[in-house]
Amino acid sequence: MCGIVGLFLKDRALEPHLGALLTDMLITMTDRGPDSAGIAIYRADAESRSKLTIQAEDGDTAFTGLGDKIAAALGGSVTLSRNDTHAVLHVPAGQAEEARRKMRDIAPDVRVMSFGDTLEIYKEVGLPKDVAARFNIPSMSGTHGIGHTRMATESAVTTMGAHPFNTGSDQCLVHNGSLSNHNSLRRKLQREGIHIETMNDTEVGAAYLTWKMQNGATLGEALEASLDDLDGFFNFVVGTKDGFGVVRDPIACKPAVMAETDQFVAFGSEYRALVNLPGIDDAKVWEPEPATVYFWSHEETPKPNKKAA
Repeated sequence: MCGIVGLFLKDRALEPHLGALLTDMLITMTDRGPDSAGIAIYRADAESRSKLTIQAEDGDTAFTGLGDKIAAALGGSVTLSRNDTHAVLHVPAGQAEEARRKMRDIAPDVRVMSFGDTLEIYKEVGLPKDVAARFNIPSMSGTHGIGHTRMATESAVTTMGAHPFNTGSDQCLVHNGSLSNHNSLRRKLQREGIHIETMNDTEVGAAYLTWKMQNGATLGEALEASLDDLDGFFNFVVGTKDGFGVVRDPIACKPAVMAETDQFVAFGSEYRALVNLPGIDDAKVWEPEPATVYFWSHEETPKPNKKAA
C-alpha cells in the first residue's frame, strides 16, 4: 500500500520548518506502511561543498577514522557529522560521486544513502515517528523534500529496501505501486553503467530516471518517458537539486492528492497528510491526472509545469 508525501517550498520563510512539516505529513500516513520509513531533505550547506549521507549498523566502528580515509583518497578536506546510524560526509565540491565509488573499497560495510550537493536521505526499518525522532528530522531546514512509509511487497524489509532511493547526484524517488518489468530493465540499466544496489523495483524506477537525465532529458521529460517504458502501476514523487516532480501511471489506481498555495506545493497519498500545512484551507487542491507529469523548479519563479503524455 505505502504512503508518500512531498513538499516543495516557494516561501523561504518556511524553510526552517521543512523537516517538521514533512515529519507531520509522513506520520499521518503511518497506517499505509508500518515496515520502514525514510525522508529526503534538500538543504544547502553554508560552504560550497558536496556530501554523502552514509549508514552503518555499527557506527562506532564504521565511522571512526572514515573521514580521514576518504580525505586521503580524494586528496582534499573531508569532515564527518554523525547522526545515529547515519552520518553526513562533507567532501570537496563536485567530488561526491567519486567519494561514493571509493567508499566501496575503503568501507564496504558502509552503505551510501545519497550523494550530491544538497540531498540528505535518512531511512531505517521502523515507524515514521520513530525514524524521524532518531534522526531529529523535525529540526532540519531545507527547500524541498519527500518521504515514504513502506508496506513491503517486492523485496525484503531492510534499510536498503526502504525509500527514498538515490541513484544519481541529488536525485531521489519514492513510489507507491509495483513495476512488472523491473528485472529486465535492471539488467539493461546495469549494462549502461547505472549503479543499482538492491532488488527493489522502486530503485529501478529511480535508476531509469537517472539514466534518462544523464542522457540529456529534463526531469519532466524523463517522467514522460517513464509512462511508455515502465510497466505496472505507480505514483512517483521525485526530487532533484532544484526540482520536484509527480507522475501517475495511466490507470491511476493508487490514491494521490496535491495542494498548492503561494507558499508551497504539497503531495500526499491521502488528503489527511496535508491538513496541518499552513494555509491549507485556502489552497488549490486537486487529484493529479493519470499519465500527466507535474513538476516545479527553484531555478526560476516557481510555477507548475504540467504535461500530458
